[in-house]
Amino acid sequence: MILFQGSDDLIHISVSHGWMILGSVDVFLLSETESNNDDGLNACAGGTRWLGKARPCEADAACVAQLRACGAVLAGKTNMHELGAGTSGINPHHGSARNPYNVGKVAGGSSSGSAAVVCAGLCPVALGVDGGGSVRMPAALCGVVGFKPTAGRLSNAGVLPLNWTVGMAGILAGTVEDAVVAYSAIVDQSQPSYLRPELNLPMLTSTPSISNVRLAKYGKWFNDSSEDIRTCCDKALQTLRAQYGWETLDVTVPEIEEMRLAHYVTIGSECTASLAKYLDKLKRSEIGWDVRVALGVYGSFSSRAYLNSQRLRNRQMFFHKEIFKTADVIVSPMTGVTAYTLQDDALSSGELDYINGAALIRYSIAGNFLGLPAITVMVGQDKGGLPIGLQFIGRPWSEATLLHIAFAMQEACSKNHRKPVVFYDLLKKD
Repeated sequence: MILFQGSDDLIHISVSHGWMILGSVDVFLLSETESNNDDGLNACAGGTRWLGKARPCEADAACVAQLRACGAVLAGKTNMHELGAGTSGINPHHGSARNPYNVGKVAGGSSSGSAAVVCAGLCPVALGVDGGGSVRMPAALCGVVGFKPTAGRLSNAGVLPLNWTVGMAGILAGTVEDAVVAYSAIVDQSQPSYLRPELNLPMLTSTPSISNVRLAKYGKWFNDSSEDIRTCCDKALQTLRAQYGWETLDVTVPEIEEMRLAHYVTIGSECTASLAKYLDKLKRSEIGWDVRVALGVYGSFSSRAYLNSQRLRNRQMFFHKEIFKTADVIVSPMTGVTAYTLQDDALSSGELDYINGAALIRYSIAGNFLGLPAITVMVGQDKGGLPIGLQFIGRPWSEATLLHIAFAMQEACSKNHRKPVVFYDLLKKD
């Protein structure tokens, strides 16, 4: 579903829903945004029917303001999973985003509508908020690029603060080149330089110039995916070795399951704290059944569990720093399964599919819990023609290297990709 903005150029947009942006040079889409206009769009902030009324948007999010400053013009609003509390993109209030490769399949979540619109060719770039793979996961299921920079690289001003230590804005794009254009426009340069390394952008026309790239692969974790995904991602790594001579190193990432649980406690606790003042006054009937269950679980976490999760966060940061002493990036599939079937009985109530949900989020956690930059790029399709994404996770502040590696992967694999069933070539001349 896409809702189109009128001609009013003064509408303020903050991050918590999906918007399409038309730029003077290119076309941009911002995911997970809300507006303070009076055409009914504000009320559906966060994929709800109530949050925009309870928390009206009064100014542009920083990333939106920066795009406007570059000449971008807002064009429309897309759907998302309610409150970002799910991986399917099924929204009982506004309809469910569908996968352009097969409209009977999910688009992923929570930035579902934005991934679908980019995939369908209606807009080459989107912004979303990635707190648990919410940008990269739907990007992988819809066969587009999903890029989450290092925590702190983009401003969170105007971002709906549902999970402030793990969530941040991210980019969905049709190509790595488009992702770089959007990234260069929205990167936060307002803070003193001593707080973060200098911004560098990659030269994407010089892929062969990067040599001796070392890719860390944890085999047991990497292979915890469907057969089609394992085969495709392994083939992609072989292609990188054959074309560029890049080496794959076998490593171990300890306590993967503990990290997943600690992230879940963290994101759930922060969501509960952020929404408490609204939920106390809200009728539960205004929330989908799946989100009611999720919020109930979130509210059961104790302060002790939250603090213990932060201790595990420190342990995991140490483990990952050790891996980055010998490797440039960690590589994994982006999801454990490809897009699964939309169930008709879930469209009006929401869906709790923890088996598929766990498989979809399996490889997302380090990017959010540890604040590491991560990017996914399509490397092939399963036997049913659905996209498969490969993820690269980098050292803090290594966005330029990460984008260059993703571009090399894109160049090596994209020639064999089939277009989605639903695709609009807006640049084609009649």
